[in-house]
Amino acid sequence: MVANAPVATVGRMQRTLKNPVEYRGVGLHSGKEIRIVVRPAEAGTGVSFVRTDIDDHPVVRAQGSNMKARQRRTCIQDGRAEVYTCEHLLAALYALGIDNAIVEIDGEEVPGLDGAAGEFLRGLREAGAVETRAPRAIYQVKQPIYVREGAASLVALPGTGKLTIEYHLDYPAQKNGAAGAPGGADSAGNGSVPAHKQIVGFELTADNFEREIAPARTFVFAHEVEALRAAGLGKGANPQNTLVVGPDGPQASLRWDDELARHKILDLIGDLANAGVDLDAHIIATRSGHGLNMQLVHRILEEREREQEQGEVPSDTGLDIRQILKLLPHRYPFLLIDRVIELDGFQRAVAIKNVTINEPFFQGHWPEQPIMPGVLQLEAMAQLAGVLLLRKLENTGKLAVLWSIDKVKLRGAVVPGDQVRIEVETIRAKPQVGHVRARCKVGGRLVAEAELKFTLVDA
Repeated sequence: MVANAPVATVGRMQRTLKNPVEYRGVGLHSGKEIRIVVRPAEAGTGVSFVRTDIDDHPVVRAQGSNMKARQRRTCIQDGRAEVYTCEHLLAALYALGIDNAIVEIDGEEVPGLDGAAGEFLRGLREAGAVETRAPRAIYQVKQPIYVREGAASLVALPGTGKLTIEYHLDYPAQKNGAAGAPGGADSAGNGSVPAHKQIVGFELTADNFEREIAPARTFVFAHEVEALRAAGLGKGANPQNTLVVGPDGPQASLRWDDELARHKILDLIGDLANAGVDLDAHIIATRSGHGLNMQLVHRILEEREREQEQGEVPSDTGLDIRQILKLLPHRYPFLLIDRVIELDGFQRAVAIKNVTINEPFFQGHWPEQPIMPGVLQLEAMAQLAGVLLLRKLENTGKLAVLWSIDKVKLRGAVVPGDQVRIEVETIRAKPQVGHVRARCKVGGRLVAEAELKFTLVDA
């Protein structure tokens, strides 16, 4: 890897929907009738799900830190609110380059519709898309990123300026009830499970996705059905939205001989969408599912963080110290941000504080064993939140006055020589009030976190 090379280059402009689009259908697992409305959203806000069936309408953002392990589906969760089986919708948005959207949903599960992404794609195309003035970040994989779990693996390799995915589906033949059969033993007594070996690969473009990937349906092996129903899953599955694969093969006509592998690519794209960037990579997947996909997203984000902290600040996605001084009233010795390395609209910001022995507070705070005071870590979070809030034109000339600190946890010591990564994410932003979630990390290790509320007042 080239030292000090910019991590995130900027390609196209971000896009959002031109018009809202509504979907209604049954959840594949819950069996509940669900309505969602996908609406336009501001640049930099990403894809957010709003649970309209819960008081206060909590928001769950589709991002790596919100991904949770669930059986047979993708789940994102923030606090008490979760949304699952969102991968097909997220894949359609990602393939069309729709980066910002608000998804109003009146339940916990995105409807299954056709068991693929075809219906989602058609609705989004009819709704249209518009460009914004905000750039979309691209993450270029520069060295292999690898995750593995048993016989399943995922590796992201350097790409050629685009995202390409290759999937190796390999379920070996198993006797009835044999350990290692795909998904488990054949408890239904349906005979042996035949081998399924499929290899398929595509460059991800909107046209390729629509033609080659979106129509690929979700599938289940016949011997799995009873166990899944016992676990409360698959209540909304039917022959129209789910392929059932029995001892004699699929119980319905396939759209392609390798439809199962194509659907695995569909799921993988939906999970990768949670990384929040366009990926320049070649991904090789072998027998992977949602759990391993989530691990790869986390590893990609970890590597991106590590490279960001070593690299230059891209002029159009960060702020240098002169630009910070224009936004914040703080000055030495109380300015606790050295540079902003990432700005995602008004939703998220990341900054760096390099801690040295020359910090004035070390002269009086345990000088024989210097540790950065936790209260100053909170102050650094508050200053970055101020940068995020005060960038809005409507807040020009205002001050962000801190009036509430909640859920504070100081988890580790910060000492001279450390580089503190400060992350702030907007929970709620109104004309006079800001509410953010913030954290500090050192070398990927969480050292402090809190939720902060501000009142915006005239300077």
